[in-house]
Formats: sequence, structure tokens, C-alpha cells
Amino acid sequence: MEHSKKTTREEYQKCVNAVVDYINLHLGEEIDLKSLAKISHFSPFYFHRIMKAFLGEPIGTFIVRTRTEAAARLLRYSDLPIADIAYRIGYSSPSSLSKVFKQFYGISPNEYRNNKNFVIMKPAIIRPDLELKKEIREVPARNVIYIRLFGDYKLNDYGGTWMRLFQFIKEEKLPMGDMSPYCIYHDDPKVTPADKLRTDVCMVMPIAVTPKGDIGFKQLPVGRYAVFTYKGSYEHLQSVYDTIYGKFIPEMECTLRDESSAERYLNDPCETKPEELLTEIYIPVE
Repeated sequence: MEHSKKTTREEYQKCVNAVVDYINLHLGEEIDLKSLAKISHFSPFYFHRIMKAFLGEPIGTFIVRTRTEAAARLLRYSDLPIADIAYRIGYSSPSSLSKVFKQFYGISPNEYRNNKNFVIMKPAIIRPDLELKKEIREVPARNVIYIRLFGDYKLNDYGGTWMRLFQFIKEEKLPMGDMSPYCIYHDDPKVTPADKLRTDVCMVMPIAVTPKGDIGFKQLPVGRYAVFTYKGSYEHLQSVYDTIYGKFIPEMECTLRDESSAERYLNDPCETKPEELLTEIYIPVE
């Protein structure tokens, strides 16, 4: 009986992930809730209840929040006009974006862009002396299996989740994937509440894989990335990101793409001193 409950929950999570992924890919379009219900394979009657149970908020609120957080990132990291940002994330006019943005953050998009001292959450920590190996890299398409986690990036059980992927490969008798874990971080902790942060813990695979339960499969498209190699403790990664966005990206004259950043971990934290840990940080750029 317990196994049945677990399987059902994992299947539900897979369906919820499909809906969330669709929303992220179509923010600039009209998102029809009936179409989302079809994607989820839930009946219209249960769709809203299940999505709220798994997301912690109604699906309509989730869509509005996701669009607003996307606007905050573009205001922070790009020079796009506010009107362009509004249309890009699915609003019919800048005034519509302004109204929702002010409801969420208590400040207008224009005020947020012009007030460099205003922070939605924690202030940026720029480290001028930070040394990072950096390069622009054309990354080919990759097959990945993944488990999606929700919650504070610092509190996730990455090790346990990675071991579940490893166990899945053994059970399904699949060829072994890349032994360096790859994590995709969908949200910016400066604009998204900690309990709503989404992480995909991934293993890059040599073949396509049939998803099972809450272990999903997707192909990451070909893309251009600014790749930074950081040596040091994971606990300082937030200031590393602040320095990348505040110093290195402008110096490299890169334009950011609307895609999530990712990290690849090159050594085992269980066998490596914190100051010796190596992390590749992937920032999508045009």
C-alpha cells in the first residue's frame, strides 16, 4: 500500500513538472488553464487542487509570480526597455506589468531599475578580488535525467537526490552517465521566496531515457554559455554569482539569454576540503 502511494505521488509530481516546464517556456504567450489541464493529464475538476497542493499556491498565482520574477531579473540584468520586458513575459501593456510588479514588490519597475540601492531580498556582494577561470563555450545538446527539488537552495539534499539517480540507473540497467552532478537553478533567490525555489538535480546521459515516477528526462538544447570555474566553499556561491553578474558579465560584454543558470560539480564534497571544491557555473548568453 505504501509503495502504491509513493508511485502515485511520483506520477503526480511528473505531471506537475510538465506543466511548470510548459509555463516557463511560454511566458510571453497567453497561457490557457484548460490547455494546462490537458498537459497535466489531470481532470479539470482535480487540476487546480492538485497543482495548488504541489506548488503551494494556486496555479494562476504561480503564473503571475513567475512572470513578475522574470521581469525583475530582466530589469536587473538587462537594458531592455520596460515595454519590451512587459510584452516579452506576456503582458499586453507596460501599465499591466507595473501594476502587478508594485503589488509583489512595493515598487514600480522603473523605480526598481533606477534605484540601485533597492533590493528585493539580500543585497549584492561584489568581490573585486575574486579570481575565476572564465570562457565562452558552445555547449552541445545533452540528454539528462533529473529530479526536481523545491525549497531553499542551501537546504536541499543534493547528495541523497544524486544517489537516487545513481540507483535508478543501476535498477534500470542503463549505461552510466557523467559522474559530475549538474544542477539547474530555475529561480533567482534575490527575487523568489526561498520555499518556492526550484532545482533540477541532473545526470547527463549518453542516451535518451524513459522517465519513471519523479525521475524525469529532458534534452537540454544546444546553447552558448559564459562558463566560470570557481574554487572554494559552496557557502560563498551567492557572492560569486553577485560578482559574475555585477562585474564579469558586463566586462565580457555579454547579453544574457532567458534561460536558467546551472552548476557542474567537479569533485566530491565528501572527500574534498571546502576550499578545494571546484564548481563550473554556466550562465546562458547570446
